Amino acid sequence: MSEASNETTWGRVDDDRTVYVREGEGERVVGSFPDGTPEEALAYFTRKYADLEGQVALLEARIARGTADASAADTVAKLRAQLVEPAAVGDIAALRERVDKLAGRTAELSEKQQAEREAARTEALEKREAIVTEAERLAAQPETSIRWKDTSQAFEQLFADWQAAQRGGPQIPKAQADALWKRFRSARQTFDSARRAHFAQMDANNKEVRQRKERIISAAEALAPKGIDGIPAYRGLLDEWKAAGRASRKLDDQLWARFKAAGDVLYEAKAAEVAQTNEEYAANLTAKQQLLDQAEPILQQQDHAAARMRLTEVQLRWDEIGRVPREALRDVEGRLRKIEDHVKRLEDEHWRKTNPETKARSEGLRGQLEASIAELEAQIETARNAGDTRAQADAEEKLAAQQSWLAAIGD
Repeated sequence: MSEASNETTWGRVDDDRTVYVREGEGERVVGSFPDGTPEEALAYFTRKYADLEGQVALLEARIARGTADASAADTVAKLRAQLVEPAAVGDIAALRERVDKLAGRTAELSEKQQAEREAARTEALEKREAIVTEAERLAAQPETSIRWKDTSQAFEQLFADWQAAQRGGPQIPKAQADALWKRFRSARQTFDSARRAHFAQMDANNKEVRQRKERIISAAEALAPKGIDGIPAYRGLLDEWKAAGRASRKLDDQLWARFKAAGDVLYEAKAAEVAQTNEEYAANLTAKQQLLDQAEPILQQQDHAAARMRLTEVQLRWDEIGRVPREALRDVEGRLRKIEDHVKRLEDEHWRKTNPETKARSEGLRGQLEASIAELEAQIETARNAGDTRAQADAEEKLAAQQSWLAAIGD
């Protein structure tokens, strides 16, 4: 500041401490500062300018970062009003120019923010529509295909999603929000009514099935004194059990455990009897195994009559020994059947060879083959002497075939 004139580039102070600001070609009084020095007077009004410039710079930064909100336009209007004749010393014209530029940028930002708000509202509306649509889909499921627990949890999640969208999402028009909520609430009420009806029916069914199966269990438990003789009646009760219907899994499992326990008593008695019987039959098993060891040489026998005689002796002894434990039955009978099959094959082969009708046919065919073979051998000799290799080869091929047929007939 010049000491001579008490002035700066943008303002001055006169002798009575009146402060002026330069604007364009002229100047304007911005105030007075009678109690201070000229420097203090200019500094005071320069700070006023700095405050205004700071507000402009702050708004410029907010707009540049994209963080300015809808109030930015109001801030621009306020700054314009403050800059009409501000009580400040500084480049007022430059500050007004900066605010004018901010007005255009604020308008653009406002339009952009408005578009973003509309897009956010559209997205929020679509999100709530999706929640409602899913709720209506869940509520419209056929009762036979609904998984009640999973669907209940799904409705709880949809409601939580709705609340989250309502609290944290963009606001949507009240009329649309109310209409969507009405649809969601109706879908949830429909499902809740169906669920209550389903479980009421399930409770009634559980009660009815339980009564039927309790009676069957009592009848099964009453069979215990009969032991193994009670098993046929228990099997009949099992058929009744299957026809009695099903309760809830937990209840059905509890009832089945009791019914099975009643049956276990009977089958344990049977198992004890079988164990006792098997113990009695153990000696028979040993005897039959020894008999089979003695009979196995029959498998090497080729004389059908001798094989049949030995097998008959084994079979008679087999019947005399008696029964064996059930778990060993397949093994010992399989070994005996193998010997019986061998003897049967020997007898079938003997019959095939000695059957008069078959033998006659075989002998007639044998004679024809022998005559044909002799003729073919003569043809081969003739062709060989004549050097006719083709005729010789054809005759030798026919000879080989007929010789194999003759061998198949046997003696």
